[in-house]
Amino acid sequence: MTSTAATADVSEQAIIGAGAKIWHLAQIREDAELGENCILGRGAYVGPGVKIGANCKIQNYALLYEPAVLGNGVFIGPAVVLTNDTYPRAVEPDGTLKSADDWTPVGVTIFEGASIGARAVCIAPLKIGRWASIAAGSVVTRDVPDFALVAGVPARRIGWVGKAGFPLKSDGENWVCPETGETYTEKEETLKEAEVPA
Repeated sequence: MTSTAATADVSEQAIIGAGAKIWHLAQIREDAELGENCILGRGAYVGPGVKIGANCKIQNYALLYEPAVLGNGVFIGPAVVLTNDTYPRAVEPDGTLKSADDWTPVGVTIFEGASIGARAVCIAPLKIGRWASIAAGSVVTRDVPDFALVAGVPARRIGWVGKAGFPLKSDGENWVCPETGETYTEKEETLKEAEVPA
């Protein structure tokens, strides 16, 4: 069963999945999709046509501008911003006000299980890989690979994380999650889950 606070503003054209929880002052615009069991925090904004997978957590005052796409199990921290305009301007060179038709929106795509820390800004267009972690306050200006841990302004990879979110430790040959014991292999700046022998 979906739970929506009385002060939330949810478009009748939005698609809301079963079990979603939408908190006070959140806004979901037309044609947006919020997957099953998602939590949308107080004051969060979901732009027109934004697609959010199942089991996502969007924290207070996060701003997800169209055409953002989030996979299943994505975490968006408080006050995160997903931008959508490469060259933002309020007016044309002649001083006339720009309209919604005067620019081409570009989006941020976030894949399954990734986490974006509080107050991070993701500058579209870019892709954030599966299970990646973006540190709080980072400014992400380029694509982030699967399982990468990035931080800074601009954000740079400072390590790897596993599915549990903990930084991975090297055993000399592979990367190991200290929480779950899962192992990962690195090749040419990409990380993959190690194959389990049959």
